[in-house]
Amino acid sequence: MATALIVLISFMLLGGLSTVLSYRRTLADRRAMMLATLSETARYITAQHLHYSVDLDDLNMSMWLTMTAGVTGFDMVVTNAQGVVIFCTKRPNLSTGRVVPEYLLTAVDSGENTVMISSLGSVYQERHQVSGTPLALNVGNEMRTFGYLFVTSNVAVFEQEWHNLYSVFMITTLSVMGFAFIVLFVATKQQTKPLNEMANAARRFARGDFEIRVGQHKRQDEIGQLTEAFNAMADSLEGSEKIRREFIANLSHELKTPMTVISGFADGLLDGTIPNEEESRYLGVISSETKRLSRLVKSMQDISTLQSAKAGTVFDSSFDISEVVRLALLSLDGKIDKKQLGIEAELPEDAILTCGDADSIMQVVYNLLDNAIKFSTPGGVIGLELWTRDSKVYVSITNKGETIPADELPLIFDRFHKTDKSRSIDRDGVGLGLFIVKTILDKHNEDIFVTSSGGITKFIFSLTVAH
Repeated sequence: MATALIVLISFMLLGGLSTVLSYRRTLADRRAMMLATLSETARYITAQHLHYSVDLDDLNMSMWLTMTAGVTGFDMVVTNAQGVVIFCTKRPNLSTGRVVPEYLLTAVDSGENTVMISSLGSVYQERHQVSGTPLALNVGNEMRTFGYLFVTSNVAVFEQEWHNLYSVFMITTLSVMGFAFIVLFVATKQQTKPLNEMANAARRFARGDFEIRVGQHKRQDEIGQLTEAFNAMADSLEGSEKIRREFIANLSHELKTPMTVISGFADGLLDGTIPNEEESRYLGVISSETKRLSRLVKSMQDISTLQSAKAGTVFDSSFDISEVVRLALLSLDGKIDKKQLGIEAELPEDAILTCGDADSIMQVVYNLLDNAIKFSTPGGVIGLELWTRDSKVYVSITNKGETIPADELPLIFDRFHKTDKSRSIDRDGVGLGLFIVKTILDKHNEDIFVTSSGGITKFIFSLTVAH
């Protein structure tokens, strides 16, 4: 609306300025034409009087003056040397014999070729633009005036003509302004429509409603790009909100189970429901669930630390990935022996330096190996392989056990995701191990892949070779 008003005001100012300038130009042109007509007519009359002894009241002279007046649109008034009107083209009968005031004759005699506003005394009843010149002959080296010529134009007629022209101009201008205002108003409304939709959507976002989207306006300009960006942001916010709700729900579930166990067994011990000989066993369960809560809190702290770090900037050191894999195997040696698992490792003897944070990648390898051990068939084999290709290093960890369903594979890196929906089999896990793995590798700008078929599950992640 403001833009439309600015354009409207601009049109009005431009129209007003154009009108004033046009009026002044038309007035100046009319005065110039009047002076030119005066000069040429006076020259003709003087020549006729000098060479052909034509008097001012001669019929032929009167006819010629009338014809000139009709062509130019100006009135001609001829007086004798005393200012008595001899002939007037507009009022030939009524004006004859009337006297032009002395001050006008004096002004004309002064030689000022100006246009005055006057009624020539009583010659006219209305105001006229008047320009006059003396009719003089050189007699004996002396200029002798034998009459006066006045060229006049009715001010009211001129103003009426200008008013008619101005009216046409203003009607045209107002029509153009009105049309432009309507077009601009409609265009502005169309231009601001997606912006208003974005404002309404933003207000709904503030109330927690992330489902609304801005109408898909098929535009290729900046507004279209802004609309696409806004909808992309809305998709991201909706996804984040969904993840947040799932996270809260999963966290509540993870906290509820051990806390229920701890509370129930603690109450049983306090009120004597649990026999004395069973107290040690139930205290062990309470201790186990407490440690599980501690692991959950530590995992959440690790995730918070990882997510607050800037991707690709904090992990700028280098380390030997082969040594990291060997250390992770040694740290899990007890669990491997407990399940009587075999290890088939294909690790290069030479050091392979990769970019990144050694402790973080150590946690990746540890979590993947721990996961492989946990879900391996007792007495099975865990495969470890490390190889380079171009500027990348790939680490593969394989275990034999239950196949992960195909519809579960895209979800295994989510927070608190467990393939066991009852969450009763994996009592030690909190469902954050693979999520931590994915978060660390994302911060390193690296990828991880998983395949599971025929009882064989394989995780492969990449690292960048240090140069």
